[in-house]
Amino acid sequence: MMTFKQQIHTRYQQLLQDRIDAFRDMIAALTLDAQNDAKGSAGDKHETALSMMHLEQEKLNHKLSEIYAQQAVLAKIDPLAVTHHIALGSLVETNGMLLFVSAALPKISVDGKTVIAVSPQSPLGARLMGQEVGFAFEINGTAYVVAAIT
Repeated sequence: MMTFKQQIHTRYQQLLQDRIDAFRDMIAALTLDAQNDAKGSAGDKHETALSMMHLEQEKLNHKLSEIYAQQAVLAKIDPLAVTHHIALGSLVETNGMLLFVSAALPKISVDGKTVIAVSPQSPLGARLMGQEVGFAFEINGTAYVVAAIT
């Protein structure tokens, strides 16, 4: 039986793997289109189309490298580790919200609970790092109190 934090970690790993697969498929499709286009066309329109495909491939490769970086952050996290101070991989309950200190990732729902992944470099993540239960702070007019850390 997986712990709640393990479920969150696994869900985020799967989300990133799904994104990697989707971006790889898009890149492969663009490569195939470019190869097919190169066989049958000539002239300025052909050059423009190839340039556009190349630019799109570069954008997709850049996004893919960002996802790999997020995946590397998740790989550093031991979801079974429990600390008394907030660190990378901590699941923090504050103001009824659950924050997973990892990488900036989309909000997910696990067991009917909403989880928000925050990067330690984000304003909220930076304020949380190294803190413990009971820590109170304010960001953008919202007051937060750390209720639990797992």
